[in-house]
Amino acid sequence: MGHATTDSTPTTWTWYNGEWYEGNPNIMGPQTHGVWMASTVFDGARRMNGKMPDLYPHCARVLRSAQLMGLKPSITTDEIVALVKDGVQKFDPELALYIKPIVYGGDGFLAPNPDSAQFVLCISVSEIPAAIETGFTARKSSFRRPSPESAPTEAKAACLYPNVGRAVTEATDAGFDTGVMLDPIGNVAEFSYANLFFAKNGTVYTPAINGTFLNGLTRQRVITLLREDGVEVVEKTCKYEELEAADEIFGTGNYYKVAPCVKLDDRNLQPGPITRRAQDLYMAFTAASAD
Repeated sequence: MGHATTDSTPTTWTWYNGEWYEGNPNIMGPQTHGVWMASTVFDGARRMNGKMPDLYPHCARVLRSAQLMGLKPSITTDEIVALVKDGVQKFDPELALYIKPIVYGGDGFLAPNPDSAQFVLCISVSEIPAAIETGFTARKSSFRRPSPESAPTEAKAACLYPNVGRAVTEATDAGFDTGVMLDPIGNVAEFSYANLFFAKNGTVYTPAINGTFLNGLTRQRVITLLREDGVEVVEKTCKYEELEAADEIFGTGNYYKVAPCVKLDDRNLQPGPITRRAQDLYMAFTAASAD
């Protein structure tokens, strides 16, 4: 069943409380815990070229994030996957989509009432950005990723994203697309909203997971694909000076999947062979996906 909202075009469908709504329904109020106490987590999957790579782990992760925030959603991963497969049928099969399962606390004071967890699924038309081909620019950010003692860094939690927004705004105000964020002790963590890789002398390096940034599903997939293809991938503590001397730099994330960094601070870069290989491997994996 679809319920029309004030949206003028059917570019979004939202499932909530057993029904599909066209557009952006009003489902929260000022007393909703997810609004005023920020107990909201989400995840993001993609439909691209008719396929939904790693859909199941994306759906599973939103439930893991909810648990880390003290929430106990009653829905299962299999049920979320089934809803996604139902929802994408509402769109032209050629359209690229962003698939966003959300869980938030319905009530509580400081900590949410675990059993008040609410589930929402939002699916929207979202083209793959041009950065996948043209690349993106980045600068060293003055904002850092938080430590796991100071924020729920293991969850994909909405409360972490205002800091991401600060880093992006700082970068765009300076004429760049995104920032390179360090961890609390000054090592490279990630781009503002994507995991970071660089290549030097044929070896790929990426910051080791240390609890200050999310171990992205696309990150994990690209590491596996490159290693299976014979490329050495080293997860380690990375210094910013290593980025400045890198042969290639690229990012991974659900938004653009794999994209080259074509400028770091005042240094121009070119998309290199390892970056292109990572892109080709990921697209081949997507084409072979069951969904």
